Amino acid sequence: MESAKNAVESAAEKVSNVVGNVVPSPSQPPVAPQSDVHTLKSRLEWGEPAFTILDVRDRQTYNQGHITGAIPAPINELVERSLPSLAKIRDIYVYGENEAQTTEAAQLLRNAGFEHVSELKGGLAAWKAIGGSTEGIVESRTPAGADDYNVVSRLQNFSETQKKEV
Repeated sequence: MESAKNAVESAAEKVSNVVGNVVPSPSQPPVAPQSDVHTLKSRLEWGEPAFTILDVRDRQTYNQGHITGAIPAPINELVERSLPSLAKIRDIYVYGENEAQTTEAAQLLRNAGFEHVSELKGGLAAWKAIGGSTEGIVESRTPAGADDYNVVSRLQNFSETQKKEV
């Protein structure tokens, strides 16, 4: 297992050196230890690369509903799942059932050597409150808002809010 990990890290370093010499990559500032959902949504909307969203709730809860694109990593398996699959310098946003679970998960990742871990404050509830996209069993049964997917309706709504007498 250790030799496979070393081989992967060595290959990644070689690719990074080759690519780094040809195409310089802009350096991202490290994520804050705690982030609000607006920060994450902004990164998603602007297409910023190289970050992962981890949902540390149990698998059944995850299946009911989660942030679109979040990876299930139940807290009791978090480090074992993350070590072989995520680079230690990757930006990781983590959220759980509550703030305590989120903090615990972030600390576990930091203790395992992950350098850029951010606790997503408010978790799934805060994400839904700002209209972030979700997926899962319950989420698929929840009807969208009046203009969530209807472009014409969204444009009409925008047009009506812009019609003001001056």
